Amino acid sequence: MTEGIRRVPSRLHTDDSGFEAQFLALLGAKREQADDVDSAVRHIIARVREEGDAALIDLTRQFDGLDLTSEVLRVGQDEIDAAHAATPDETLAALTTAHDRISSHHARQMPKDDRYVDAIGVELGSRWTAVDSVGLYVPGGQASYPSSVLMNAVPARVAGVERIAMTVPAMRGVLNPLVLAAAKICGVSEIYRLGGAQAVAAFAYGTQTIAPVAKIVGPGNAFVAAAKRQVFGTVGIDMIAGPSEILVIADGRNDPDWIAADLLSQAEHDSAAQSILITDDAGFADAVEAAVERQLKTLSRGATAAASWRDHGAIILVGSLDEARPCPTGSRRSIWNWRSTILKPCSPSCATPARSSWAGIRRK
Repeated sequence: MTEGIRRVPSRLHTDDSGFEAQFLALLGAKREQADDVDSAVRHIIARVREEGDAALIDLTRQFDGLDLTSEVLRVGQDEIDAAHAATPDETLAALTTAHDRISSHHARQMPKDDRYVDAIGVELGSRWTAVDSVGLYVPGGQASYPSSVLMNAVPARVAGVERIAMTVPAMRGVLNPLVLAAAKICGVSEIYRLGGAQAVAAFAYGTQTIAPVAKIVGPGNAFVAAAKRQVFGTVGIDMIAGPSEILVIADGRNDPDWIAADLLSQAEHDSAAQSILITDDAGFADAVEAAVERQLKTLSRGATAAASWRDHGAIILVGSLDEARPCPTGSRRSIWNWRSTILKPCSPSCATPARSSWAGIRRK
């Protein structure tokens, strides 16, 4: 429960003369951690390359408060099975449904091989093959997300990657059982209780216990992002992810509680996360802000979400939603997650939501 925290996001209006400068200042505000992260990460990577398991054990004790040995760096199959067995049936059903939907979506994205003979009789073609191994980084420091397991393991499985390894920090020895349950659903059994830059370094260069991988994917904090940047070239990476962001475009016919929940879904990740609502209805904006206030009091990570909403959140009022349409891809920096939720009449007697959601639009 979070009480007594002042939560006031920025309120901008496109009609204001200073809107352009205010908007660019909002997007350009530095939210990442200190500049000395790169130096610290460079030192961690060097230690892992030189000392292997010994560095992992020492750094895990220092950063995660966990004493390890080489023998228990890897999570045992019995621990994975126990976590799966302890997960409520309703939760397992939800994870399985998500797994199946993600798998179905990514199966549609599979590229096709091509082979043909051109006009002068030369046989040409292209063939797609999966990388032989991938390392999944799953957050587990400030919060744990089984969704990160699904969103990274399932595409790798669909693509045909033979070896899928996973690493997740076990702060003070605690692993979220839902993360392990999600891993079992995805068929991932090679799991290490490691986090931070040292885990990335282990996947990139290998240690006595951990074999290196061809590609590292998954979100993490500033140290994880810096580590992925520094090992790129030795291994492939998915991207350099910054703090979580979401942009919601919604009109006044939506449920304010739904939109508030969307905004808080990213704000609760990190106090440096950013949630932005664009709407053409000032009354609706007030209602969403009030809904955010109510929901913050019920969140287990309410203090984190409140700090994010207070310091980096924004509500942008536009004269028309047509002004909002170019923002996600036409602004100087696009938002990592954005959702458009606009109610359109389907008949004189009903209205249904025309809802679109994109995840994975890179910053520009």
